[in-house]
Amino acid sequence: MKVKNLVREFIVGDNREFDSGHASTLVQMADGNILASWFGGSWEKGPDVAIWVARRINGRWEKPRKLIDVRGVAMWNPVLFRKEDGSIILFYKVGETIPVWKTWFVESYNNGETFTNPQELVPGDESGGRGPVKNKPIYLADGTILAPASLEGGTWDAFVDISNDNGKTWTPSKLVPVRRSSYDIQMLHRPYNKYYLFGKGVIQPTLWQDKEGDVHMFLRSTSSRIFRSDSKDGGKTWGIAYDTGLPNNNSGIDLVCMPDGDIILVYNPRENLPNYYKGPRTPLVVAISQDNGETFNELIALEEGDGHFSYPSVICNEQGEVMVTYTWNRKTIVFCKLEIEK
Repeated sequence: MKVKNLVREFIVGDNREFDSGHASTLVQMADGNILASWFGGSWEKGPDVAIWVARRINGRWEKPRKLIDVRGVAMWNPVLFRKEDGSIILFYKVGETIPVWKTWFVESYNNGETFTNPQELVPGDESGGRGPVKNKPIYLADGTILAPASLEGGTWDAFVDISNDNGKTWTPSKLVPVRRSSYDIQMLHRPYNKYYLFGKGVIQPTLWQDKEGDVHMFLRSTSSRIFRSDSKDGGKTWGIAYDTGLPNNNSGIDLVCMPDGDIILVYNPRENLPNYYKGPRTPLVVAISQDNGETFNELIALEEGDGHFSYPSVICNEQGEVMVTYTWNRKTIVFCKLEIEK
């Protein structure tokens, strides 16, 4: 297998209206063009951080525009999702700190030209955020929508939000079970047990449904590994999270299931640094699994060398084109499009 026809471009370069852009998301619209979003401002958590969007029309990016800005309160983690009728939902978080996040959304019925007024996803929710936390929701074969969700309080926990009415109402699943162990810098020298997780826990799931109908998630963890959990009942309950063996630097990951069932994973294949709970956010690679996520082979490094290349978002269209956005040095957002020759 090899990558062909790679396109790599900045959505916006040095002539931008924000100092720092992060946590991008993208969707292919009903007309075939691309819509991307991210949060941007002086820096993450800053009171001037807003939600930005830009469209790629006929192969060229329009000028980004500030879509949502609540004066004096930080915006976080936009997530784009295209519904089966072609309309687009943009979910995002609002709050000074992560534990007090509230989830809001807007919709577009004209391929991202205009959006509705903001609405709270689950009115009155005080849990710290409902709906998708970083990565895109998925439709199950029966039409159910699963949104990959998580909470960041004293511990980190993951779940999915479930909608059986095409996104009108949401019901949370049970939390993903995790066997936590106290953080130990010598953890890699302990006897291996795939169910032990060190540190706070797991967040920011990314989802797929396999050909048998089972649902799976990969998770960012504090344990230097990508963790996985599996569901036999459409996401209502989850098996205990376990170590996949894939390195994780406690940074965002994302995956997508291709039309033929192969899985594309985009991530930083790095472990946490000794005596630290995070690792370098470089390189950023695209990998493929042909056995339902059991093993992966690297296809290409989108970024290598010193720098901060992280928080990928990945989609795939019916033609098998893979599209990725990611954070470039905490300044701006990069878009890539590629094809895989099998």
